[in-house]
Amino acid sequence: MDLGLSDKVAMVTAASKGLGKAAALQFAREGARVAICARSQALDSTAAKITEETGTEVLAMRADVTRQEDIDAFVQATLEKFGVIDILILNAGGPPPGTFLSLTVGDWQAAVELTLMSAVRLCYAVVPHMVERGSGSIVALESVSVKQPVDGLLLSNSIRMSVIGMLKTMANELGPQGIRINSINPAWTHTGRVDQLLQARAEAARTTPEEEGAKVTAAVPLGRMGTVEEFGRTVAWLASPAASFVHGHALLFDGGAAKAAL
Repeated sequence: MDLGLSDKVAMVTAASKGLGKAAALQFAREGARVAICARSQALDSTAAKITEETGTEVLAMRADVTRQEDIDAFVQATLEKFGVIDILILNAGGPPPGTFLSLTVGDWQAAVELTLMSAVRLCYAVVPHMVERGSGSIVALESVSVKQPVDGLLLSNSIRMSVIGMLKTMANELGPQGIRINSINPAWTHTGRVDQLLQARAEAARTTPEEEGAKVTAAVPLGRMGTVEEFGRTVAWLASPAASFVHGHALLFDGGAAKAAL
């Protein structure tokens, strides 16, 4: 299936590893040009992998999405190199795990900056360009926790709901101007962050990460975690012209794990 991504420009934040990297790589496989940023030094190797595998044009820039000046510089560099931004993938990793009494007010403030305000700032930097062109696609990488809470992820459970509220409101406001806005909400997809969460659970329960992983997959009707390759393909489709009538949607990527009413 042709997703219609050839020569489109996709901007993906926090793309040096994990789900952001998977998304950027899949956009490139589909023929899009990609602009990626991250704080990690792994960004350069990710850019090299994308170019080596796909031959596509890549802009890689070190940036912290909690800093307005870094966002502005990344957007400006993308426009200078490619001329347009067709797709914006909002991604900032996730706040640390923790329960209410184990977290501090400072933890909450840092999580708001990382999870909510990074999305706010990126949208303010990119949406005016999309409005001027009369087209664009925005997809936020959030979490299944927006449908039902995940034990031990109080910050993510709470703050990601704010992002979804913002996106759904923006979808109503900006849809008439040709801008599609959606989110993808993964459950257990095997990444380094998942390994971190399983380790935290194991330490709390005095078990092993393997035992905690088995508990997770036991609750998934498909009987396993998702893969980053599957995730990348899903994001590329959702952001692409192939999904041109999917708008204002919070798509679950969970193998059927979420049982809350939708």
